[in-house]
Amino acid sequence: MTQRMGFFTDTSVCIGCKACEVACKEWNGLPDDEVGFTGQSYDNTGALGASTWRHVAFVEQDRNGSMRWLMSSDVCKHCTSAPCLEVCPTGALFRTEFDTVVVQQDVCNGCGYCVPACPFGVIDKSEDDGRAHKCTLCYDRLKDGMTPACAQACPTESIQFGPLAELRERAFERLEVLQVAGESSARLYGEDPGDGMGGEGSIFLLLDEPEVYGLPPDPVSTTRDLASMWRAAAGAGAALLAGVAVAAFGGRR
Repeated sequence: MTQRMGFFTDTSVCIGCKACEVACKEWNGLPDDEVGFTGQSYDNTGALGASTWRHVAFVEQDRNGSMRWLMSSDVCKHCTSAPCLEVCPTGALFRTEFDTVVVQQDVCNGCGYCVPACPFGVIDKSEDDGRAHKCTLCYDRLKDGMTPACAQACPTESIQFGPLAELRERAFERLEVLQVAGESSARLYGEDPGDGMGGEGSIFLLLDEPEVYGLPPDPVSTTRDLASMWRAAAGAGAALLAGVAVAAFGGRR
């Protein structure tokens, strides 16, 4: 496997232009969502979905009478511990040589197990073909040594692409710069390999709490406890069988 690749999204320089959304749709041939005016600031896509693999959130905040906009381009996290991949019964979801997670459309059977498994609400089933869809981190471009379309199109370098280890270092350096400049609420998200997902392949620099951006504050892999659950179920089943056996043979005396 080559070195792990990923994204670093610095929301402090996102201008909400949506160039990433457009580039993603154009490169991957994704249809228009036709959401229109949502009443939620300038957000006209609403959320990540089967046909929206990049979503730019516009968060309006009233701070003592003055307003500020927080903008952030959300995307699949390409998790170290990816529950979507772990619950897939057909192998449609697989981990690439770049340590990213991709859906093979021709293998997906549309069961939908992956959808509730994702704690970030990233993966979604298409109403058109009934199969699961999400960001591939432009796997086809990566194989040709190209930068993902969204990062290539970002005019402010809010979306940065590269080896994940280098991006993590860059994220900490940028965080220090902002905190020294007085942005005390700045924080990193998805950078910790010790978190409930084993660390993410998409790191974010946020200017407020994760919940403000629609991100879970403490994501945990939904399959984390499956092994212990199966062991408990097996133990309960064995105890039940033993009880039945005792009752059956004991009743013959």
